Amino acid sequence: MSSRSSGRFTIMDAMQKLLLIVVALCGSLLIGCGGGEVEPPAAPETTPVVTSATLPAPAVTLEATNTYIPFVESEPTATPNATPTLEATTVPSPTPQSPVASVALEPVIAQGLLQPTFLTHAFDERLFVTEQVGLIRIIEDGQLLETPFLDITDRVGATASEQGLLGLAFHPDYADEGAANQGQFYVNYTDFNGDTHIARFSVMADDPYRADPDSEVDYLTVDQPYPNHNGGMLAFGPDGYLYAGLGDGGSANDPLGAGQSLTTVLGKILRLDVAAEAEAYAIPADNPFVATAGAQPEIWAYGVRNPWRFSFDRQTGDLFMGDVGQNIWEEVNFQPAASAGGENYGWNIMEATHCFESETCDQTGLTLPIFEYQHDQGCSVTGGYIYRGLLYPEMGGNYFVADYCSGIIWRLFPQGGGWLADVVLDSDLIISSFGEDVNGEVYAISYGNGGIYRITPGQ
Repeated sequence: MSSRSSGRFTIMDAMQKLLLIVVALCGSLLIGCGGGEVEPPAAPETTPVVTSATLPAPAVTLEATNTYIPFVESEPTATPNATPTLEATTVPSPTPQSPVASVALEPVIAQGLLQPTFLTHAFDERLFVTEQVGLIRIIEDGQLLETPFLDITDRVGATASEQGLLGLAFHPDYADEGAANQGQFYVNYTDFNGDTHIARFSVMADDPYRADPDSEVDYLTVDQPYPNHNGGMLAFGPDGYLYAGLGDGGSANDPLGAGQSLTTVLGKILRLDVAAEAEAYAIPADNPFVATAGAQPEIWAYGVRNPWRFSFDRQTGDLFMGDVGQNIWEEVNFQPAASAGGENYGWNIMEATHCFESETCDQTGLTLPIFEYQHDQGCSVTGGYIYRGLLYPEMGGNYFVADYCSGIIWRLFPQGGGWLADVVLDSDLIISSFGEDVNGEVYAISYGNGGIYRITPGQ
């Protein structure tokens, strides 16, 4: 059961924005580093430059109010429906074979993409890659096709490095002939005002290689108070709902208090019912805060700073999320498939497993990460995938995660009631994202040189 909703989330009026802009901004890193500025690599002179740059049917339908007041003086109490407290040592099942000692990167295309941000599939052998400037490109049989699948550069703003076309998810019924959601997919992008849009598009009826840019249905618009910490990830969960990651609104240290506020969708993972042919999404009836007065009902989990990339294990349904840290720590969070939602991942009470800007803090009810690392090994975590492909069974069950700044790739592996984490490759790439193809093979995306690389076992 779902209730229908859609609208625009407004953070503050123009005067408040002007006042808040004096707060020190976070660096211009694509995925929200807490340290100094990291400029995006220069693009070729001949290309445009991105600067600094089968769902349950709803039984109840509610009309949208179109305007959300995300902050109120009295905060709602976080009392999700039967939410378990997840310990940091929780281990997903089934247990994989063994941890891999090293990996290698096999080029699929070595260059040619302009600042790629994500890779996914449309339930066939093609790879679909988002470019930050507002294009979706297709790779087929190892070749980058010249004509974009979708061009929305006329509405995508990417004047800051964490803005642009950031997320892409094809509906689970995209390739099902006759299905109501056949040919539909969803994107996350920022507009020229810097605000976030989660929108639906449709493929051309007569051309599977072209989407219709005029088919946009704008499901959700979120006013962004700062140009960083936009989040951007979209993914369909095993329950058929669309999950969306939004950062805390930006600047540094969460000046809005968004991470711990249930009155705003900033600093959250959202869970939406995108029913067929609807002009608005619906709220799943079992979302954890639907009965909490003052809370935004879209919220699935909270207490995140910038959940740039997360993924669902295609075998178990477990969720793994890389959350970009502030000054010292980067983290990977975990949610088991059986979760009822409502986890509080701690920001900005904590940064990873450490109290933030305080020697002590109340950790009651917080879900701690399964992996963390300090900024001597990087500055911005890029969440990845559990390998479930068929080509390399020795990599089965290993979770791969990287750092955007250092190029280091780690492998996480459940062992002894905890997690074994080791560096498996120290690359020279700027890894903006990982991606997964229809067969479960995992890819690393290089923001700097525009290359796509398949992850393979090392020597």
